[in-house]
Amino acid sequence: MHKIMLIEDDRQLSELVGGHLKRYGYDIHQPGDFQNILKSFSEIQPELVLLDINLPYYDGYFICRSIRQQSTVPIIIISARSGEMDQIMAMELGADDYITKPFTFDLLHSKVKATIRRVYGEYAGKESGWLAVGPLKIDSQALVVHYEGKRQELSKNEYILLKKLMEMPETYIRREVLIEEVWDALTFVDDNTLTVNMTRIKQKLSTLGLPNVITSKRGVGYMLSVPSLNELQNG
Repeated sequence: MHKIMLIEDDRQLSELVGGHLKRYGYDIHQPGDFQNILKSFSEIQPELVLLDINLPYYDGYFICRSIRQQSTVPIIIISARSGEMDQIMAMELGADDYITKPFTFDLLHSKVKATIRRVYGEYAGKESGWLAVGPLKIDSQALVVHYEGKRQELSKNEYILLKKLMEMPETYIRREVLIEEVWDALTFVDDNTLTVNMTRIKQKLSTLGLPNVITSKRGVGYMLSVPSLNELQNG
């Protein structure tokens, strides 16, 4: 059940869209306090945002830009503004897709499904520069780890180590292998250097909401175990 934040001030349309998506099993959140949308976003931590442009207090462009400053969560703009410049502006501010009103529910659902499949599902991690294990993703271009709409920057060494763990999840990787992966020469690296880097990675994952997903076993190595979305929701 993917969590969707629907930001639409037309109450009737919001109820129609929300009701339609709920029938497909989505968890729909429809905030009514448009003056504190960003606070609601932080509290909800959605996996997808459906965003109107014409809103009270702050328009959708401002909200899109503000969300993008703190999160990589996919954003689909839904607006009656059909001009090319409106769509270009939305994309430049970080939107992932744009649907013009009026639209059919089938079109909306297909856009939602495609976006979720690309970001979280079967196509996640297949794009150049991305690697994913369940809901956890890393971007090799920006050296950033993403989880549930939140992100943490990684150092180059942290990225290489986490990438190696993500390539072989649920498997203990020997310390020597990890050291060689980053530093190439075992003799020139203090064993404590690996420990320090792994500790930093653990702290960053914990900040994202994934504590204790990296375990270590003395004399064996380190292992990454990322729970699925279903396990997280049921746990």
